Formats: sequence, C-alpha cells, structure tokens
Amino acid sequence: MQMRDRVVIGSRESRLAVIQSELVRDYIAEHNPGLPVEILTMKTEGDRILNRALEEVGGKGLFVKELDAALLDGRSDLSVHSLKDVPMELPGELPLLAYSRREDPRDVLVLPQGQTEIDFSKPVGCSSRRRMVQFSRLYPQARFAMIRGNVQTRLRKLDSGEYGATLLAAAGLKRLGLEERISRWFSPEEMIPAAGQAILAVQGRAGEDYSFLSGYSDRESELCARAERAFVRALSGSCTTPAGAYATVAGSVLTLRAVFFDEGTGRLHAGEVSGSASEPEAAGTELAARFLVS
Repeated sequence: MQMRDRVVIGSRESRLAVIQSELVRDYIAEHNPGLPVEILTMKTEGDRILNRALEEVGGKGLFVKELDAALLDGRSDLSVHSLKDVPMELPGELPLLAYSRREDPRDVLVLPQGQTEIDFSKPVGCSSRRRMVQFSRLYPQARFAMIRGNVQTRLRKLDSGEYGATLLAAAGLKRLGLEERISRWFSPEEMIPAAGQAILAVQGRAGEDYSFLSGYSDRESELCARAERAFVRALSGSCTTPAGAYATVAGSVLTLRAVFFDEGTGRLHAGEVSGSASEPEAAGTELAARFLVS
C-alpha cells in the first residue's frame, strides 16, 4: 500500500475543536516519527447559524457536513469530532475509525464571573432539551433561553448579564483550561450526559490504510459509545433528541443508564440495563425498546 507523505486532519475552527484535533495530531506524530501531520480548519454551517435552534436548521449534522466534504474530496485524511456531535447514521464511505479515552463525561453549571448563586430572575442559557428537562427536575423554578456559539462565546454572553447561568460539558471546559469556571458538577445520576459525551471520534475514508492510528482507540470508550448511540438510534433519534445515555464497563458487563423525554406525551422515561460488554448495541436497543412500550 502506498506510503503517506503527510496526514491532514480536518477540524472545525473553534479553539476547542482545534485543541481536540491537536490531541490526535500529537498522538500520530509521537507514534509515527517523520510523518508530518497538519490541521485544516474550516467554519461549518453549524458555526455560522447562531440565531436559531439546531433542530430548526438541520441538527448537529451541520457541524460535520463541511468536514465530510473535505474527507470525500481528499483535502483531508481524517476528521476529529466530539462524538456527541456526530450524526447517529453515517455514510458507509466515512466510518468512525477510533475513539479516544473518555474525558470527564459530566455536565456542569457555570455562573457569571464572580457569582456564587443562580439568579433565577434571568434565564438559564441552554439549547439542549436533554439538559433542560433534567435541570428542571433539580431546579423547577428555572426558565430557559437559547444560547449558541462556541464555549468562549457562551461565556461572554453569560458574563455580560444576559443569563443567570449556563450548562456545559465538563470535558470541553477542561480541555480549554477553563475548569475554574465550573460552579457545580452534576453526577450522571443527576443529569445523564449526551450519548458519546467526552469521547473524541476519529473519522476517515473506508478502505484506506490508517495504521498510523494504531493503538489510539480506547476499547472501553468504543463499547460505551456503541451502546449509547444504539440507544438513541433505536428511538429513531438524532443528536438533538431529548435523550441522554451513559454506559460503564466493569469486566465483561456493560451497564447503560439512559433518559428519554417523550415530547408527544410529556413523559420522562429513565432506567438502566446491564448486558454483555461484547454486544454493546444490544443494551442500547433493549433499553430503548423498554421505553417505547412503557
């Protein structure tokens, strides 16, 4: 097979996306001395449309469309994504190749700079129905207003006084070195994360040699990701479906905890299932089926 003269990683241009791509770049460079690795950044449609909710304009797939195009036309060799932003159905020619070790999967509360309590006279900045539904169980007095943009943009809006608080993923704040902004950590029991949250996904072209990634993928992350994504897929859901899924592996047993808000009935389903770690999708489909018939 023809040797590569370089590897080009496609990335969104936000600081967090670049940091995540740099983590993969550094792994490849360290384990493949002499192989140049570059990052190609681009603004996606999801980054450009900030005044409307994602589900109104095409869902989180808008964050990967341009990256997919770059892979297909050969401008890039890999894409690095936050797995929670990757559509549940992927084109066969652009498979997921590897999964990073999972960062902290929890959601967190962030307050305006200098504040120690939530000001409920102002809305909580949040665009995730999954987070809104679960946060409302903890703080029934909360009301919400849409907030979009990258992490730094959201923090600027928060600190300017538009919102009383916002909800973010711990992993992104930690990768950005902004852990000090976290006011409260929500355990997975309090707020079940999005499927794939805190895992980086490496996507490439089918049929190509990606041996330079050898050893990168984390087996436990892959098993958990497959279970979590199977759950959302079985609900006929997408990245914006108000569902959370969080799996853990202990030996040969995988346990999946999940939550699903049925917007048609207004009912919140929550539960867990355990099964064989060697068949992670089975746990996801079983739990989804249980929710759909209950």
